[in-house]
Amino acid sequence: MDAIKSSAKSSVELFERAKKVAPGGVHSPVRSFKGLGRSPVFFLRSEGPYLWSVEGDRYIDFCQSFGPLILGHRDPEVTERVRSQIDLAWTFGACEPYSLELAEWITSRIPSVEKLRFVSSGTEAVMSALRLARAYTQRNKILKFEGCYHGHVDGLLVKAGSGLAGESAASSAGISEGMARETLVVDLNSEAQLEAVFKTHRAEIAVVVIEPLPANYGLLVQRKEFVLKIQELAKRHGALFMVDEVISGFRVGIQGMIQDLGLNPDLVCYGKILGGGFPVGCYGGRKEIMDFVAPLGPVYQAGTLSANPVGMVAGLATLQKMESTQGWAVLNARSSEFCGRLKALLNQHSDLDVTTYASLFWIHTKASEPIRSLNLIPKGQGEIFKSMFLKLLDKGVYLAPNAYEVGFLSLAHTDAVLEETLGKIKGVLI
Repeated sequence: MDAIKSSAKSSVELFERAKKVAPGGVHSPVRSFKGLGRSPVFFLRSEGPYLWSVEGDRYIDFCQSFGPLILGHRDPEVTERVRSQIDLAWTFGACEPYSLELAEWITSRIPSVEKLRFVSSGTEAVMSALRLARAYTQRNKILKFEGCYHGHVDGLLVKAGSGLAGESAASSAGISEGMARETLVVDLNSEAQLEAVFKTHRAEIAVVVIEPLPANYGLLVQRKEFVLKIQELAKRHGALFMVDEVISGFRVGIQGMIQDLGLNPDLVCYGKILGGGFPVGCYGGRKEIMDFVAPLGPVYQAGTLSANPVGMVAGLATLQKMESTQGWAVLNARSSEFCGRLKALLNQHSDLDVTTYASLFWIHTKASEPIRSLNLIPKGQGEIFKSMFLKLLDKGVYLAPNAYEVGFLSLAHTDAVLEETLGKIKGVLI
């Protein structure tokens, strides 16, 4: 592996220090390598498809910061825009033109988003949109789906209960029973459960929220008919239909899954790619709903660093480059070729398979049918992933360090990089 000079100590030493000052030594749980039998790698530098550790080892990166870096790490054109912006201003806490330019770019290209509000993360976007939905509908309950993740919002950190469809229980300590009861949960890919919940709670549901491409508990590609059924029932019964495109937005295409599935949501949430690698999120939708947000309406939401200028210019530069270079078509075609070859390799030499959509992929144990819900994920996923992850790490390939996280390709993953990757994967399989 290529090396760079570093004055930092080893990853193991840094992790021991980190555990003294941060819970578990990390600032987001998946970074801890929990269950993988080793300490996490500490990285010092990144460029294109690569990461370099503090030890100086180079890795081909298929995590890409969990999705935001569709152009790869530190794309030169985005870097230039960011450096220019830093020379002008870092933050204002006041009105500026940078967020206006990004907002106009988005609203001119996504018909479902007539107005939007920038925030600093996907979680914050979802949290704010839920409050808005409750105020607009004057209802309290939220309907979500088991197997979708919407950030660490209290009302959505719930799972299916042990009783009838729709009953829920907290999936994190610190969530009150009352909060959990306000959220209804049904399985993905189950029209029967969906209809049963609407039959019982149709006048109470403020909003139905779904990842149209669930990608946090594996890549659970949904049937178009099922997602359209969710939309139809929500609108029929006076609930808002909200799609969480924090991962899929600007990843699968310029209009995301809204276009791919033919959706007409009332509210949409974005993050990740939207900020070009900087902390940016937003929620948006129909103008009559968005006008309920302060200062026009009664729904309060604010943020000191919302619409941060650096994130605004990085996001706009990223999206403009993807559009001007037909980046989505190029990336999706390259990803399809890579994942097709990866699938053949896995099927030939192991009990593994890969599920793909656009430039996302998920390696998993073989299944007899498409994996569309949590109960269809084959047993033993954790141990099989652990073995492959550790072997690939030793060969300089970095995947997201969790058996249920997806991988991401970027435009920086050239044919040569992907050819090298396939060679390394074959090396751990045979």
